[in-house]
Parts: sequence; C-alpha cells; structure tokens
Amino acid sequence: MQEHNLHLSRSKLNLSLKTQGEELNRNGEIYLLKHPKLKVRIVDGSSLAAAVVLKSIPQGTKQVLLQGSLSKVGYAITLALCQRGVQVWLVGDGLREEEQRNAPKGTKFIPFLQFPVKKIRKDCTYFNTPAMVIPKDLENMHACENWLPRRVMSAWRVAGIVHALEGWDAHECGDRILDVEKIWDAALQHGFNPLAYAAGENK
Repeated sequence: MQEHNLHLSRSKLNLSLKTQGEELNRNGEIYLLKHPKLKVRIVDGSSLAAAVVLKSIPQGTKQVLLQGSLSKVGYAITLALCQRGVQVWLVGDGLREEEQRNAPKGTKFIPFLQFPVKKIRKDCTYFNTPAMVIPKDLENMHACENWLPRRVMSAWRVAGIVHALEGWDAHECGDRILDVEKIWDAALQHGFNPLAYAAGENK
C-alpha cells in the first residue's frame, strides 16, 4: 500500500444556532444547562465533520500529522486514527506558513476547520474544508460558504439537517461525539455526497 504524507490543520466550531464555539459556551452545552427542557436539539456537527475528514484520508496512510490546537473535531479524528493503528503526532497552535514550507513535497493538507488553509505550496495538495454536495432534489439552495463550490454545504450544516431528518433525540454538544460511521451513512442515505476532496490541485 502507498504511504501518504498528510497534514490536518486546526478546527474552530460554529454551532447551528450561530453561537461562538467551545470557548464561549462549551459547544452549546451551556444552553442545555440553562434550558434543560429545550425542545429543539443542539447539533454542532462535529461528528460529521470528523467523518468527512476521515473519509478523505487515502487508504494505506500510516502516519498523520495533526497541526494546530486540538478541538472537539480534532480529538474525534485522533481517536479514530489511533483505533486504526495510524501513528499520530500532535502539535499545538495554528498552522503557520513556515510549517507549510517545511512539509515534504507532495504533502496533502486536509483541514478539519471551517475555514480554508491559505495555499502557499505549488508542490502540495490542499483539500476542501469538511463539506458535502447537497441532494439534487434540495431546491433553492445555491451556496453557504463562499470558499466552497455552489450546491456544496459544510459538514457542520449538513449534520443539523441529517439529525433532523433522522429524528434523532440526542443533542450533539459539549464533549459529546456521535458515532461518526452512523452519521456518515445517514448523510449518504439522505442524498448528501462526498465532495471531491482536493481543492484544485496545483499543477
């Protein structure tokens, strides 16, 4: 099997309810503490974001470098990779240009954040942020994030839709991560498809 150099960069989360992430409200958990009888479900989308990143890692990969401050998504990815026997190095702080320049030629940069990595290398591949192509029968939906192609939605947004379509009763907030394979399969069953992973390979 071919070995690949992979580089995953840092994640910051936005909740479906437009909250400001784990630093401010512990990924929505504070809402549950303040409103224990809340009738809507809080879904931060971390599980599906982690699933999309994990599915984008080429088969045969033996080593992965996670760069940046670990978030909830980063921990979920790390746990899954360790369970697969993939060696993982954990490095703090954000991805800096000098670190990109030190990456081996042919490195694949796979972000697990909502915002794309600044591309500074022509001899490396930069993947899209975790996202999925929306179903063809979903109407009046053209674009969510301006760095993604049309009719493509971030995994965090897709997760909220899938959660509602499945009628799942559990919240996904705080430290809770859902079964990444289960939510991945559910997203596919509802017509969401993986985005072609490489974000315009440099030629």
